[in-house]
Amino acid sequence: MSRKPKSDNPRCIHSWSEEDKPREKLMLKGRAALTDAELIAILICSGTPETSAVDLAKIIMASVGNSIHELAKLDYKTFMKYRGMGKAKAISIVAALELGRRRSDIMPTRKRKIMGSESVYKEMRQYLLDKPNEEFWILLLNRGNEVMRALPVSVGGVSGVAVDIKLIFKLAIDYLASAVILVHNHPSGQLIPSMLDKMLTTQIKEAGLLLDIPILDHMIFTDSGFYSFLDSGEM
Repeated sequence: MSRKPKSDNPRCIHSWSEEDKPREKLMLKGRAALTDAELIAILICSGTPETSAVDLAKIIMASVGNSIHELAKLDYKTFMKYRGMGKAKAISIVAALELGRRRSDIMPTRKRKIMGSESVYKEMRQYLLDKPNEEFWILLLNRGNEVMRALPVSVGGVSGVAVDIKLIFKLAIDYLASAVILVHNHPSGQLIPSMLDKMLTTQIKEAGLLLDIPILDHMIFTDSGFYSFLDSGEM
């Protein structure tokens, strides 16, 4: 009896599209675009015939309340209790988490709370300053309006960028965000929103209301200043 190739299994990562595979996604979109489970899946490398590495990582994360802090408390023997986790995989995860802990020991934790449009602009300068093409980003906030993640959604040309609204809310849900701030840059330096900017803002805001994930603001970023839809009374 011949065996089916692994690619026939819908749970097998090899059968996924390139942009959905954790390693390929990291190379295409950068490390910040990956969820915690996807990063752990890269360390796991492979799952079982029934469970992909990403699904295994999600099971592990769910068992610790989706908390990296709680995950870091586990030793390698505890990781080995999960089906599909051998000693080498368990030790790799423990070692990676220990590196993260040591880094936090030498770097002060900075709570970045969004107090208004000025703090949004300050937060986004590190990502959008001097960018030659339009990029669309989101800031994911917790209930205290503290920045959980700044994530790129899409990159366009010098005068426009296409935005997948579904992706915005997929990222917000993946990271359990309580609110979202939209940010995109105008390399031209033009601070007046286009009609498309206004229409997109309305569409995303309405989708957020349906999903109970409020869109707090949409900022147009330039190297010399910004335009806030909220400050302008358009939210």
